[in-house]
Amino acid sequence: MSDQNEIYSKVVRAGKRTYFFDIKATKGNDLYITLTESKKSFGEGGADNYQKHKIFLYKEDFEKFKEGLDDVLLKIEELKNN
Repeated sequence: MSDQNEIYSKVVRAGKRTYFFDIKATKGNDLYITLTESKKSFGEGGADNYQKHKIFLYKEDFEKFKEGLDDVLLKIEELKNN
């Protein structure tokens, strides 16, 4: 991989958006995750342009992030079934 601190990468294509889930390591070998959303748009003259938004998620926040994500996904399922 091009980035020396990149351990693993998962690409998810979803319509007009692409999501990148990357596991990286700090110099001290602590793992963290970057979540990147990339959306293709067209600039002036029709040239391709990519808008990117990135979130850094550090190991001390993994469990709370997972709990929050699990909670909202369960709520969505509950709301869809009503």
